[in-house]
Amino acid sequence: MAQSSAVPAPLTCDVIVIGGGMAGATLALALRSGGLRPIVVERAPMSDQWDETFDGRASAIAFSAFRQWRALGLAPHLEPHAQRIEQILVTDGRSPGASAPRAPSPFGLRFDSGEIAERVEGEPLGYMLENRRIRLALAEGLKASDIQVLAPATLARVEVEAGGASAMLADGRTLSAPLVVAADGRGSQVRKMASIGVVGWPYKQSGVVATVDLERPHDGVAHEHFLPSGPFAILPLTGNRASLVWTEQTDQAKALMAVRPEAFQAYLDRRFGEFLGKATAQANRFNYPLSLELAERMTAPRIALLGDAAHGVHPIAGQGLNLGLKDIAALAQVLVDARRLGEDIGSTLVLERYARWRRFDNVMLAAATDGFTRLFSNDNPLLRLARGAGMSAVNALGPARRFFMEEAGGATGELPRLLRGEAL
Repeated sequence: MAQSSAVPAPLTCDVIVIGGGMAGATLALALRSGGLRPIVVERAPMSDQWDETFDGRASAIAFSAFRQWRALGLAPHLEPHAQRIEQILVTDGRSPGASAPRAPSPFGLRFDSGEIAERVEGEPLGYMLENRRIRLALAEGLKASDIQVLAPATLARVEVEAGGASAMLADGRTLSAPLVVAADGRGSQVRKMASIGVVGWPYKQSGVVATVDLERPHDGVAHEHFLPSGPFAILPLTGNRASLVWTEQTDQAKALMAVRPEAFQAYLDRRFGEFLGKATAQANRFNYPLSLELAERMTAPRIALLGDAAHGVHPIAGQGLNLGLKDIAALAQVLVDARRLGEDIGSTLVLERYARWRRFDNVMLAAATDGFTRLFSNDNPLLRLARGAGMSAVNALGPARRFFMEEAGGATGELPRLLRGEAL
């Protein structure tokens, strides 16, 4: 007699989170802290994410976003690796090193955490954290929770019905929930399955990222030099190291990636300058093409987008990950509050609250970073004069400086509870 193969019962939960990276893992922990039951689906083994060759970037984390991680219990895993940003020096010129005392620039900006310390309870301008350390901390948080993580697991399709959504995996497993969240990055499968279009364009620039050991203390100062080829950022890390984001035209960036280590070091010596002494590049280099991508909608029936699945911006202002962390805090609060009110958390009414909360901020930040990129990544003398005058004006106005610092730190607007450091 032929045996029939039984179809496994669907795995049920409150929210199916597609993507187990920094955005997906943070959202899962936030939802669980509010009593919801998420399942995370990640296509790669989770252990890949904290390998030193997986992601060489470091992120400037707004102090409000860091509060969210504290509220989720991740501080013990993050704080030993978090470098406070006490000052940000921004200069405009044709070569870096202009913020050094030996080569002052007539145009520049200086942001100092001391100016807003009383208003933000002593927080710095932000925290620099290597992405690998963030991923490790999130992995520890997931491990300590009862959140089910399916990895490696490949999403085959998403089906939406009036009462819920289903995610079918390539191995035959099926997940069922009121809501599917796309946290699967710029090439989001879920976004494509939901037929949500993307507006954007490439910048014909790439960011070459490397970590360097510094000869002199960086004192928690971040430097950003606006050069004709793109910004050159020196971002402080713990252990007197710095993360470099060296923006070049795409062809030049590929050439930098191809040269031998000693040749790269020679190029770095010329580009870096001497104001922090010798900057010695560590072994690994990474190259990230830069572009703008903005989803036409943040939601579809039974589907919500967040993080890079919803928006990808130029790193010129260091706000890419912070935008995603704001999405997470807002979505988690909307869903948890809706469940407490007895609402269907995947309904159009509930999801529109999330979209309405985040839409304006995401669009405005995307437009601002695009404008800054076009304004500063050139050597036009008229534009150089205009942007220099603008920077000098902002630098001379204390209230303007303080507004920009508080805005970048996430201290303005209607903040979700997690960004205030409060539990859901």
